[in-house]
Amino acid sequence: MVPRRVSFDWRETPLHWIPDEPTATHVVNVLHLLLPAGERWFVKVFKEGLPLVTDARLLQDVKGFMGQEATHSVQHSYVLNHLAEQRLDTDAYTRHVDFLFERLLGEEPPWGIPFPAGKWLLYRLAFIAAIEQFTAVLGDWVLRAEGLDRAGADEVMLDLLRWHGAEEIEHRAVAFDMYQHCGGSDPARYARRIVTMCVTAPVLLWLWAWGAAYLIRHDPQLAGRSRYSLREHNRAVDKGLLPTWRELGSAIPRYFRRSYHPSQEGSLRKAVDYLATSPAARAAAGAVGRAALGRRG
Repeated sequence: MVPRRVSFDWRETPLHWIPDEPTATHVVNVLHLLLPAGERWFVKVFKEGLPLVTDARLLQDVKGFMGQEATHSVQHSYVLNHLAEQRLDTDAYTRHVDFLFERLLGEEPPWGIPFPAGKWLLYRLAFIAAIEQFTAVLGDWVLRAEGLDRAGADEVMLDLLRWHGAEEIEHRAVAFDMYQHCGGSDPARYARRIVTMCVTAPVLLWLWAWGAAYLIRHDPQLAGRSRYSLREHNRAVDKGLLPTWRELGSAIPRYFRRSYHPSQEGSLRKAVDYLATSPAARAAAGAVGRAALGRRG
């Protein structure tokens, strides 16, 4: 599990990268609003937790996870720059996302809540595990989403989403294992996992609906003529352009099972196969190989 130093050329990617589907485009684009700050936060929290990791294999996986998430954050930030170049400014929304991760979920508990020593870190690790449940589900979906291909979605954006989705499947169990390991024999470990999912799921839904509404409302090509609607969202779902509500919702009761482990999510074989063919991942691997040959020379 290693970070792949990918890069993408956005110069030819249109604002509506799913042709004639602004709602589906912007529902997916919410990823770019949430992930830069969110994945930077993942890395910060995991750095705090590293001293608690006593298992060598898990420590190696955690470091690989951190490298991959840092790369994801950077690449999605570039998409925000691309949106801004097309006159879709996201700063008014992303400032709220930054506040959520940097202040409400920062190193110190919000509002001076008196958590016992070390417990706030465990809650934040549990939140990451809950979020990663959904990123694994989305990663599995986008790798199977033939509707995006049929709709003629932009190839560069598809590669970004599928490269990211494949890596989410690749490291789907790391955040869960990190939380379980750091929680140790704490009798509240399972209850904390349930509580944080009960918070995570509705907050993510709210952020997603708000983000989609924001993007559609500020889309310069729509010029205020459209609004986010559940009807249009469901129409895109029927076309295979968005995951079904059942796919997303069923991830929650699975996570609630005491015997649950994220290795049950998605297909690692499908993820690895995509990473072997992804234009961006292949280019990154080639660059690493050329650099190694240069050092030998």
